[in-house]
Amino acid sequence: MTNGCDADGCLLPDCDRLTRLGRWLRSTSLDELPELFNIIKGDMSIVGPRPLLMQYLDRYTPEQARRHEVKPGLTGWAQIHGRNDISWEDKFNMDVWYVDHQSLWLDINIILTTVGKVLKREGISRAGEATAAEFMGHAGT
Repeated sequence: MTNGCDADGCLLPDCDRLTRLGRWLRSTSLDELPELFNIIKGDMSIVGPRPLLMQYLDRYTPEQARRHEVKPGLTGWAQIHGRNDISWEDKFNMDVWYVDHQSLWLDINIILTTVGKVLKREGISRAGEATAAEFMGHAGT
């Protein structure tokens, strides 16, 4: 991604700053591979709610914050059910559902489904957008 700015010095939207290589890495989900180091370190799990930006912490409702009861993951229940193509509300509901229902068999199902989705390049982003929209808080989900 470049640091391209408009005439006022504001960063251009992500889709305008992505290089061809960056677009390809995102479309194949290879941009997620560095997170394997976090899994090896024990900071992340293979399956769990996807980690989000620290700036979002004070925007969660108590129910949404339950997603932090488990380690964040490389893939998760919300990723196999729409990834960035679903609303924040749906994403948080699925994250909390995973917290309440996690099991070895569910994790195996999520991993196998993830492999299929990555190979098909399904649900990587909303049509016309390079990244997920910013989470504004429970009033703006």
